[in-house]
Amino acid sequence: MARSRVLTLWVPVVLWAGVIFALSSIPSLGTGLGTWDYVLRKCAHMTEYAILAALLYRALGRHIPAFFAALAYAASDELHQRFVHGRHGTPVDVAIDAAGIVAGLLVWERVRQ
Repeated sequence: MARSRVLTLWVPVVLWAGVIFALSSIPSLGTGLGTWDYVLRKCAHMTEYAILAALLYRALGRHIPAFFAALAYAASDELHQRFVHGRHGTPVDVAIDAAGIVAGLLVWERVRQ
């Protein structure tokens, strides 16, 4: 694979993973909107990982490796959040991320057709 092709496939993945990492580094992230805060944060999780999964699928060209790579990043992100003041990582959030991953892969597959 040509170097420029590798860059165009993988730079977006790395940059988006960096965005997720940066957002996870923000302490005590919340809007103060009560239940809406919870819903919005979980929707943000799903959206972040839907985008990551689509980018990984674009780079890898296969669903299963893209799914597991995104899921591994989701789990590592939840571990990262355990070390950020005011944040916590949970298996429930990994499951929510997994739902976003599946959605991202399905949408990417649909858009490609």
